Amino acid sequence: MIFSADDLTQIALDLNSGISTEDRFARLLHTIREVIRCDASALLAFQGEQFRPLAIDGLSPDVLGRRFLLADHPRLEIIARAGDVVRFPADSDLPDPYDGLIPNQGDRLKVHSCIGLPLRADDCLIGALTIDGFDDVMFDGFGDEDLRTLSALAAASLNNALLMEQLEKPAAATHSVHDLSPAQPTEMIGESATMLALKKEIEIVSGSGLNVLILGETGVGKELVAQEIHNWSPRQNKPLVYLNCAALPESIAESELFGHVKGAFTGAISNRKGKFESADAGTLFLDEIGELPLLIQAKLLRVLQYGELQRIGDDRVHRVDVRIIAATNKDLKREVVAGHFRADLFHRLSVFPLQVPPLRDREDDIPLLTGFFVEKCRVKLGLSSLRIHSSAMRVLSQYDWPGNVRELEHSIARAAIVARAESGTDTAMIDAHHFDISSSPADRADSAASSYHVHCESLRDATDAFQRLYIENTVKDSLGNWADAARALKVDSGNLHRLAKRLGLKQEKNPQSAPK
Repeated sequence: MIFSADDLTQIALDLNSGISTEDRFARLLHTIREVIRCDASALLAFQGEQFRPLAIDGLSPDVLGRRFLLADHPRLEIIARAGDVVRFPADSDLPDPYDGLIPNQGDRLKVHSCIGLPLRADDCLIGALTIDGFDDVMFDGFGDEDLRTLSALAAASLNNALLMEQLEKPAAATHSVHDLSPAQPTEMIGESATMLALKKEIEIVSGSGLNVLILGETGVGKELVAQEIHNWSPRQNKPLVYLNCAALPESIAESELFGHVKGAFTGAISNRKGKFESADAGTLFLDEIGELPLLIQAKLLRVLQYGELQRIGDDRVHRVDVRIIAATNKDLKREVVAGHFRADLFHRLSVFPLQVPPLRDREDDIPLLTGFFVEKCRVKLGLSSLRIHSSAMRVLSQYDWPGNVRELEHSIARAAIVARAESGTDTAMIDAHHFDISSSPADRADSAASSYHVHCESLRDATDAFQRLYIENTVKDSLGNWADAARALKVDSGNLHRLAKRLGLKQEKNPQSAPK
């Protein structure tokens, strides 16, 4: 027998004690490691065809941020589809999701003994308990009956935790514990005090129907906050429509928001709905709202006040029911004082402001975010294993991240590509030297700017040289994505492309000669 009566009693007491859910799960895994003497264990929740770690013991901290899609992890898929204890033979050629992620093991990277316990409630899979070790015969003497008892205890505790989590959500949030939606492409990652406070505010405002103003620096994840508010609102099954006001030329802003009728202006070849009508009964997310022209602000205010709009060229009034979530990295109060933003619109939008913390104020979340992005890179690069060295994690934790979470993601993606190239195999380790995050694009441009007066013949030449280097650095930090670079530079994408061509950063396309 694995567990004595005292062991099982202690596990039951731990799982039903008055401490937090996280601590209960941590105690469970600690007891399992003490009794079974395994090298690592993990408790995972199942949602949308993927496993999300809730607690780990003996694994690298970044594992908590990883998300394990069944399609990418055959062992976890087998556990998910099984109805009973799963044992993998030591010579199994299936990759283990924790290979290389058990620290302080020297050259031992591959897990050889693995037990998976599917956790079920009402015949639905809600999670899994995994137990791993390096010894080939570590679990050979353990019977299945005790493991089934352990699985039942863990499943009951996890199910209670999920039910409590659902009860704590706003009444408008009707997601069922056992009827989960497919995995979302994005997720708010973070368990720091500032992020937990933000998540609580999101829960409070989601079901209220109030307009929300999301404040925060570039790259902090304001779009994710907007998505989370919509997902937990009564409008969750209606459209969430996105509009980037910073990339919206003034000449077409009114048409984009309110629509137009055929013939209203040159190029209006058909009737077209605007974003407000597309978002009717749902949510409209206006990103970078501080960039919206004053004339359009006045028309936006009328829609917020009366729920009425007119398409360009149309005398008819259309009624819409739209919840507005706006976001900005500007200080709108200062913009109001400066006359760049309407005070009445500001007060309409800022009924419930949410401040998204910068990454430098949530250092504890860096390992989780790192694990999340590393796993994404592993899948995208087709690697069987992608790990991050402790020295690299120290570098990431000590950096100020002026570009916030977006900069972290791009930095990890670049480092992963370099690490794969150096490895030449399907396994790679991201090390400290793979990162070039000692300065921001502006710092790197500034460091070179001081020498421009020596090499440039005129102010125009110096200006062009500075712009060329600044754009090059920003595009590099955006992994070659010019649309992301335009957003980071706060310029219209079309204008950036034209400027890049003038500066020689992009080649003009030569028109093909007409056939003779």
